[in-house]
Amino acid sequence: MCRNIRPLHNFEPPATPDEVTAAALQYVRKVSGTTKPSLANQAAFDRAVAEIAHATRHLLDDLVTAVPPKDREVEAAKARARAQQRYART
Repeated sequence: MCRNIRPLHNFEPPATPDEVTAAALQYVRKVSGTTKPSLANQAAFDRAVAEIAHATRHLLDDLVTAVPPKDREVEAAKARARAQQRYART
């Protein structure tokens, strides 16, 4: 999976439309192999992002879990701690 795509399911508060679109954009960039499409491909690129964001929103809305939602701030703090430890080794 692309490192920039973050899990969006089971967080409190739920994923925002901007987060869903950002994940879709990262996916399309990874699959297409480009971060900025040519003018000839811009419409197809934008359409793919919109369709994937739409499908992702439906997926997130339909997923069911018995696990309590994670707190975004706690998870972000854990990620910062992991990054600090990872980069301290160099």
